[in-house]
Amino acid sequence: MKGWRKKQDVHQVTDAKPSLSSDIHRREISYLIKMGIRTMCLILAVVVPVPWPYRLLFIAAAVFLPYIAVIGANERGRDAPPSTFHTPEANQSEIPRHRREIGS
Repeated sequence: MKGWRKKQDVHQVTDAKPSLSSDIHRREISYLIKMGIRTMCLILAVVVPVPWPYRLLFIAAAVFLPYIAVIGANERGRDAPPSTFHTPEANQSEIPRHRREIGS
């Protein structure tokens, strides 16, 4: 009878994915660090007397770091649970397109 039984998956605590709140916290910290670096680049570009090539490098970093910070903050972690917004439940079928509205 052993051949007829299905093999059960064994789950371990180390397989658990991080919670959504810890993922958001990690992304917030990353965003704040990048924006802090951007602020320092802006201050260095204006206040510190350095040659123009270095000053342009600081200005370029101050211009492009917000884009990088926002992209990183909006990206979910690799270990984050997948979004279930568009996926139906295992025992639920999708509502037909013509029946999606109430009263139709």
